[in-house]
Amino acid sequence: MLDAKIKSQIDKIWNEFWTGGISNPMQVIEQFTYLLFLKRLDDNQLNKEKQARLTKRDIVDAIYTEDETELRWSSFKNVAPEIMFKLFQKEDGVFDFMKNVGANGSVFAQHMKGASFMIPTPKLLDSVVQQVDKLEMADRDTKGDLYEYLLSKLSTSGTNGQFRTPRHIIKMMVDMSQPKRDDVICDPSCGTAGFLVAAGEYFHENHQDLFVDEDFKKHYNSKMFNGVEFDPTMLRIAAMNLQLHGIEHPNLIPKDSLSEGNADMTDKFSLILANPPFKGSLDYDGVESSLLQTVKTKKTELLFLALMLRSLKTGGRCAVIIPDGVLFGASKAHKQIRQEIIEKQKLEAVISMPSGVFKPYAGVSTAILFFTKTESGGTDNIWFYDMQADGYSLDDKRAEIKDNDIEDIIWRHKNLDKENNRKRTDKSFMVPFSEIKENDWDLSINRYKEIVYEEVEYDAPLDIIADIKEIDSERTKAIVELEGLLG
Repeated sequence: MLDAKIKSQIDKIWNEFWTGGISNPMQVIEQFTYLLFLKRLDDNQLNKEKQARLTKRDIVDAIYTEDETELRWSSFKNVAPEIMFKLFQKEDGVFDFMKNVGANGSVFAQHMKGASFMIPTPKLLDSVVQQVDKLEMADRDTKGDLYEYLLSKLSTSGTNGQFRTPRHIIKMMVDMSQPKRDDVICDPSCGTAGFLVAAGEYFHENHQDLFVDEDFKKHYNSKMFNGVEFDPTMLRIAAMNLQLHGIEHPNLIPKDSLSEGNADMTDKFSLILANPPFKGSLDYDGVESSLLQTVKTKKTELLFLALMLRSLKTGGRCAVIIPDGVLFGASKAHKQIRQEIIEKQKLEAVISMPSGVFKPYAGVSTAILFFTKTESGGTDNIWFYDMQADGYSLDDKRAEIKDNDIEDIIWRHKNLDKENNRKRTDKSFMVPFSEIKENDWDLSINRYKEIVYEEVEYDAPLDIIADIKEIDSERTKAIVELEGLLG
């Protein structure tokens, strides 16, 4: 957990950007990210120099040459604001250097094309640099928590349509998926890489012993984490988020997952974790043709499900957030994709979430599907859970509350053998494949959940009228007595 001091420091820097003229939350985070990266570059160089002194050898893979000393954080932070500003703005200056260090293998630098320096004044630049310099980023946990807190500002700003999947929902999905040491994990609409970061943290929290295994560390840092994102700003933020969480070389792919030319993503991943865009619509001409063979539709939420089926290896698992309409939509495409997942693959669980989970940005009801690609069926009983609380109020404030089903969901999902005798009136229960098929592949929990109505007895109407008359008589008597006192 990030301590109050660092949160206060970040809040102060955030406010400094806003009062200095940068009020767009995404731009604030992007400029903040550039400064963190520059500090990180210099910190890495300082570590290399220290190692060289200890071993009395030349520096290996130096980031800065002697001629580039003025471009280093440890140098420019000490100069006058006007000089610092010129160092950032000039050709082959600090910012240009940052954009061109991709040759050193940084995944962040690989996505710097199109990056812009937008800090408008020497005063603001100097102020923010001095405050960033004071941030304590000694270990992976602190670095990661710091950046996550910075990204949480998107959730509170709510502008430009930018919002993130709630982190507790992501963690629940990851905990239920239980990533394995040899998994190749993908988020085909990764945004700020929240799912990939959470998957990485799962190993630190549950399998710390694996990090002494060189083969695992190599896989973890280079092949395990894959994200696809068409927004270059999001890619840079995702890269920084992953690196600050200790994932040095994730594979971030700058493209639209649904567009033509993505055939190389076929049968590639063993675990997909995602919350793809809802309510989008594309022209057929712009969609990868193989996806239309699975489901003929323009709706992005259905196309993404087709993409995930194609991208998974046989035996691969998927946990994906979908709008409720996917569960019961009556169109041919809706039924087609549900039948594909239920009949030809193995659908394991449907978790229905309350509509307030994505407030204040969207009130749409959502669900989470958990399925495995088998290409040979295997769906037997589907586990349904009616989540009614996620630990936060379901209004726009999303204040923390005691009611929370998440721990129960995770426990029950890990013990599905104990769910067979649950009643349809419970929060969770099993529904057999045959019943789902009979209902035209409908996955809406309301189709199967039974509601118990409690009988309420009321007094007879004449008795109620008599009670009203008695009350009215007493009221009249009281008024007469009050008038007598006043007279």
